[in-house]
Amino acid sequence: MEHLEAGALLSAWEAGLASDDGGRALLLHGLARPGSDAGELLAVPVGRRDAELFAVRRALFGARLEVRTDCAECGEEMEFAFDAGDMGTADDDGPGKPIRVEAGEWTVEFRLPTPADLAAVEAVPEHRARAALLARCVLRAEHGGQDAADRPLPEHVQRRIAAASEESDPFADVTLNVACPACGKATRAELDIASYLWAELDAWARDTLLDVHLLATAYGWSEPEILALSPLRRRYYLELCADA
Repeated sequence: MEHLEAGALLSAWEAGLASDDGGRALLLHGLARPGSDAGELLAVPVGRRDAELFAVRRALFGARLEVRTDCAECGEEMEFAFDAGDMGTADDDGPGKPIRVEAGEWTVEFRLPTPADLAAVEAVPEHRARAALLARCVLRAEHGGQDAADRPLPEHVQRRIAAASEESDPFADVTLNVACPACGKATRAELDIASYLWAELDAWARDTLLDVHLLATAYGWSEPEILALSPLRRRYYLELCADA
């Protein structure tokens, strides 16, 4: 990911300051797929997008993530390390073929949810969100060999679809089981890589702009000249400024 140079990262960060979570995830995904427009990015299955965000994270900050969460049982604040080195990037094979599942007399074909789908159902009440998402992603439904597109899918069919989705798109829901050091109970912690990566990019950008300010003040260099320095050389010049 040689294209992840400081200027591009700062541009993405600047645009993300005025965006919501969805907009920031889109900007971050654009770092993984330079040249792709918003329509292309929004059509990528969620798990594939998140796998690509993990690849961006490894390229920028390494594979080790520090995760914080509270114990669901006793409320103890927990901090633990998570190695994302095995969170491989999914192959870029386009939207992919429809997934077919069979459950009893039901046969259903569906596609994997995309960020556009999640955004479309965001305002739907929670108790109706799953049905709304299915309505967008189910391509064909038959019951007993007859078209059943206008019939609600039974719960056991919905569970079969959910299991097939998880198998086909495993990075769409990264959930960690963490044992609490205080009470020993396990807590399920969802890892939202888009939010995690944005928080890291935000901290990096603010530190980098402070470096630019200090070096521009000391040497009169422009922002592009300072950003062109390697991190090691930039740090060395900052140490010289501190010792002066």
